Amino acid sequence: MSMLSTFIKPMHPEGRRFVAIFAAITVALFLIWQPLGWLGVGLTVWCYYFFRDPQRTVPLREGLIISPADGIVSLIEPATPPAELGLPDVPLTRVSVFMNVFNCHVNRAPIDGTVTAVAYRPGKFFNASLDKASSDNERMSLAFRLKDGRDIAVVQIAGLVARRIVCFVTPDTVLRTGERFGLIRFGSRVDVYLPEGVAPLVVVGQGTIAGETVLADLNSAEPPRQGTLE
Repeated sequence: MSMLSTFIKPMHPEGRRFVAIFAAITVALFLIWQPLGWLGVGLTVWCYYFFRDPQRTVPLREGLIISPADGIVSLIEPATPPAELGLPDVPLTRVSVFMNVFNCHVNRAPIDGTVTAVAYRPGKFFNASLDKASSDNERMSLAFRLKDGRDIAVVQIAGLVARRIVCFVTPDTVLRTGERFGLIRFGSRVDVYLPEGVAPLVVVGQGTIAGETVLADLNSAEPPRQGTLE
């Protein structure tokens, strides 16, 4: 890996028009007052950085459930998957990953599976780190059917700043672990509902990398993981 590629990452196509808009505004700001123009340059660079889409090294062992988002594990608690997915109305372990405006916002499939349902629900725009965001905020819910017949729910949740959820897949789409399935613009959260009896292997406060960080293991009997800040 070259030094240049360490800092310059590919940009997702979803970001091109936003960067173009920021760049056009920057030109106008330079014409108005040069210091404002340099502020615009900084915001344009940030916009490009927000829509970056770096390559990831995806663990390939069968049974691993990988984080669908970059960010911080903000909540781990029992919760019922969104009703619109048609899954059984029973509490499952929900792992929530909060993304701030500096995280990469491209979302990736947590495990090999077939998309059985995609459901959009409009809602509010509370801070995505809050518990009530799961039930009250605008969201896009997906259900994945695994090879063994079990289901995993993944929910993209809009946040205080995010106002647009983008989903690239439809029902019957077959996804590989780590494959891109969506994106949320400008700060948000992704919830993963683990299958019944599967314990999380992350703790609240832990950082995650989409497509790389292991959230759980279908083949492990390890109890829920504990952690401490040092």
